[in-house]
Order: sequence, then structure tokens, then C-alpha cells
Amino acid sequence: MIKEFKEFIARGNVMDLAVGVIVGAAFTAIVNSLVENLINPLLGIFIGSIDFSDLVLTVGKAHFRYGAFINSVINFLIIAFVVFLLIKLLNKLLPKPAEETTEPEPTGEEKYLKEIVELLKKDEK
Repeated sequence: MIKEFKEFIARGNVMDLAVGVIVGAAFTAIVNSLVENLINPLLGIFIGSIDFSDLVLTVGKAHFRYGAFINSVINFLIIAFVVFLLIKLLNKLLPKPAEETTEPEPTGEEKYLKEIVELLKKDEK
């Protein structure tokens, strides 16, 4: 069982996934900082509030923190846009797989039909 676990961990897909998760977490921290420190103050100039996370709607004893939700939506949109740009860039940089230009092997029926056509052409001459 330990041997199987080692083989599983050593596979390339698992390592790639681990690297992706780590880089994604670091990237999320950068985007959160971008939203909190640059975008929110910029939007706050137009809306009048510097930090959306302070926006709360209180109904009775319930507190609806819609400002934090707005921050999360902004984070998601930025991350989705950056991932879109990265995928678009990778598609341009990576070569496309070569398409096969060879014709498929003819089937037995096609071979026989070709022979018949050639025989008929000989008989016409």
C-alpha cells in the first residue's frame, strides 16, 4: 500500500496539481491585495465609501454584509479575467498539434472496388 501511494504521489499529474494549488493560493493573495488596496479606494472615490467590506444592511438582529460580497465578486472577476488572459497567451505561444495529412488505409471493399474499376477500364480498351 505504501508503494502504491508513493507511485501515486510521484505521478506528474499530482505534482502539477500541487504546484497549481500553491501558485493559485499565492495569486489569490495578490488579487485580494489589489482589490483591497487599489480598486476599492478607486471605486470608493466615485461611490463615497473607501472600503466595501464596511457596507452592512441590518434587518432586526441580522447583519447582511453585502460589502464583503461585493469585494468577493470583484476578486472573482479579476481572477477570472487574468486566467482568461493567461489561457489566451498560452494558446498563442504553444504550438498547435500537427494535423495528420495521410489518408486512412482503404478498407477491403474499397480495394476490391478499385480492382474492379481497373479491370473494367482494361476491358474498355
